[in-house]
Amino acid sequence: MAAKSKQRYTILVADDSEMNRSILRAMLEESYDIIEAEDGLQAIATLQQMEQEISLVLLDIVMPNVDGFGVLSAMNKYNWIDSVPVIMISAENTREFIERAYDMGVTDYISRPFDMMVVRRRVINTLMLYAKQRRLAALVNEQIYQKEKVNNLMISILSHIVEFRNEESGLHVLHIQTMTEILLRSLMRKTDKYKLDRETINLIGNASTLHDVGKICIPSEILNKPGRFTNEEFAIMKQHSQMGADMMKGVPFQDEPLVRYAYEICRWHHERYDGRGYPDGISGEDIPISAQVVALADVYDALTSVRVYKPAHSHEKALAMILNGECGSFQPLLLECLVESSDIIQQEMAVDTVTKGDQRIMENTAAEMDQYEDLAAADHTLQMLEYERNKHRFFNSVSQDILFEYTRTPPMLTLSPAGARCLGLDETIVDPYSNEQLLELIASDQLSRMLHSTSPENPLVELDCEARLNGTVRPVHIICKAMWSSEEEPQYTGAIGKVVERRKKEEIQ
Repeated sequence: MAAKSKQRYTILVADDSEMNRSILRAMLEESYDIIEAEDGLQAIATLQQMEQEISLVLLDIVMPNVDGFGVLSAMNKYNWIDSVPVIMISAENTREFIERAYDMGVTDYISRPFDMMVVRRRVINTLMLYAKQRRLAALVNEQIYQKEKVNNLMISILSHIVEFRNEESGLHVLHIQTMTEILLRSLMRKTDKYKLDRETINLIGNASTLHDVGKICIPSEILNKPGRFTNEEFAIMKQHSQMGADMMKGVPFQDEPLVRYAYEICRWHHERYDGRGYPDGISGEDIPISAQVVALADVYDALTSVRVYKPAHSHEKALAMILNGECGSFQPLLLECLVESSDIIQQEMAVDTVTKGDQRIMENTAAEMDQYEDLAAADHTLQMLEYERNKHRFFNSVSQDILFEYTRTPPMLTLSPAGARCLGLDETIVDPYSNEQLLELIASDQLSRMLHSTSPENPLVELDCEARLNGTVRPVHIICKAMWSSEEEPQYTGAIGKVVERRKKEEIQ
């Protein structure tokens, strides 16, 4: 049996001196794959593209464009420093420089002139330390992922039992959960009144899947009646709110927030802001925000879904009916959130059940890993996320379309291979707005202004212009999406998009 090949780590050497890079390459290339960067800006661009592949950075301090401390600042900003260790190798050996380097997260500091044995030994020690950390992180990550998966599965099973008996769409519970989380995130950006954070939104989203659990107790001939209820039948149907709340009251662990939110939602998700709901007729802010949001989500999904007594309304029709007060009364601020999140809601509702469920598990796993400060590297090595990244790279490489990705910091444009060939450009362009060849090819200034005028709620941009394709000026249509950070005050971070050639009128005729 052939021996298992030993893993070769990849080391990025960032130094403006060609001689220094050559010396380090000669020392290390027998055991490691070496990538070189001639200055700090090139080092940042390389990390942007290959963070997952790079195992170690050997970094000089004094470099043109961006110095070593600038590289460290970028690595801290994007959390690369958590998964990619850095060894400083520099002739600058004053106490001030060394302390600053360690404060910014370097693992080791080697002064020039350096000894070959010292460099090799410190490289090996650093790589082995991080390898052990990654193995431990992967173990913890797997345990957390399995816990999230089981939790999600149990809630899904229980909620689908209710749906099965109610003969509703299997997507109903997922839609309520998805829309609840979207509205709560929008509300969190608007006000701090409700003390919302990621964990709270996740808990309320999970609790929302139990909103109709009380319907288990409603007779099926009433529950699935195709026509209008009689007054007596409607009175029985309305009891499901109280019955669901009573079930939650009987659940152990009453101090758990999830149980409390589930109780609020079960009991009060049919209350209305003007007090004309049921079962208690409470109004305004007496209705917990968890129940208010689920009430709005429930009405929207009922309008846009097929029921035994009606066809599905369009997204636009449902919004108009809710905003016109045809479906009850809701908090004005929540209605603002509904309008501002309209595009996101429509997009997210189209995602299939399996994909959405897996995405939620991955997000919750990554978020919980953040609580383990000593294992922060795992946030960048989640196997599912790496799979998606590799899949994206593959489809990008085989696509014949002109696809592009722009990052604002560091300023860099990445083109699909086919797009780069068609435009006659490199696949990676650093500081694209200073690239004269690119500016001659396409109306990038106009596109930049349009992207900067977007918002997280309305990120899409379309532009008709001309571009030089394969050496010939052609009319094109550009469609792209601005990318915004998930911070409390979102920041524009870049864009992804596609350039499509438009046929001229004379070619069509």
